[in-house]
Amino acid sequence: MNLKTEFDGLKLSNPLMPAAGPLVGDTEKLIFMKNAGCGAVVTKTISTKDAHIPKPCIYAGKDYVMNSELWSEYPKEKWIEEFLPEYLLVKDRPLIISVGYTKDDMEILIPLLDDFADAFEISTHYVGTDLHVIAETVKTIRSHTEKPFYMKISPHIPNPAGFAKVIKENGANGVVAINSLGPTMKIDIMSRSILYGNESGFVWTSGPVIKNLALATVYTIKKAEPSLTVIGVGGIENADDVIEFLLAGASGVQMLSAALLKGKQLYEKIINDLPKRLEFYGFNSIEEVIETALTNHVLYKRTLPILIEEKCIHCNLCVKVCPYFAIDMLDKITFNEKKCFECGLCVVKCPTNAIIME
Repeated sequence: MNLKTEFDGLKLSNPLMPAAGPLVGDTEKLIFMKNAGCGAVVTKTISTKDAHIPKPCIYAGKDYVMNSELWSEYPKEKWIEEFLPEYLLVKDRPLIISVGYTKDDMEILIPLLDDFADAFEISTHYVGTDLHVIAETVKTIRSHTEKPFYMKISPHIPNPAGFAKVIKENGANGVVAINSLGPTMKIDIMSRSILYGNESGFVWTSGPVIKNLALATVYTIKKAEPSLTVIGVGGIENADDVIEFLLAGASGVQMLSAALLKGKQLYEKIINDLPKRLEFYGFNSIEEVIETALTNHVLYKRTLPILIEEKCIHCNLCVKVCPYFAIDMLDKITFNEKKCFECGLCVVKCPTNAIIME
């Protein structure tokens, strides 16, 4: 199975990369990602000053991570003099250096880091929503490098299509979509206190819980600006998620939070799982997935749900969740034609797939 993907002159053996964050914060961690088989390696976000991070800073729930960590806790000099030169000694795949945040930061960082990078990822987390400011930042970056660079969009940007248009017009190669969601909060009821927050009491949320928002943003940007490269990030935790992001318009993907939830071995597992999942869905390569156009058949009238009696375990979950009070358990599950809204919730909630809708 061919897992290769290529964009903007970068050749990846597979589409999975780490996302900027705690798992790529020094030489040891970058080498781990290389040895795990990631198609490219991404650094933690480097800025002009090292970050002062409150402790503890990472909270993990069932399907989300809340993080008050900022950019790299190491100064730029540590990266330039130690981490990056050490990694280049063993580097054998594209290295994307994540940097942040402002136009003034870019004036300093891009020239210092250009010799180490195959491409740049630019975090826009703290620069607001003014697209004029974004445009000036993009112009500044392009004036200092000929390398590909990708602007990482935050969920608080109100117009992803407009963001994509502006960065394209000013010289960026693409978008990384999306950054973590926030601000968010974690409250401990017993102590009546805010947990894991910064000075304002806030954290940023990532992980599987934001996947659907990330998918929609990837799709929106690719539809608006098809020539831009899109790297999908936000909620990936398995090979099927990778495939979904590629179908939505991504040329590659990044993952980090799921590895904090399930363990760092997840990178290697997903890469190993990809061939059989591609085969299961009838694809012959990653390139074929990327080139496949999504369809969207919108209907406004369907039939009543249908019960497959031999699969029904009489759990009554469909009765409990139906928002239209249209399902009853008599001798068997029955659907009230006058009340049923054909919403499909019972179909997806049934634990044994005993309900279908034609």
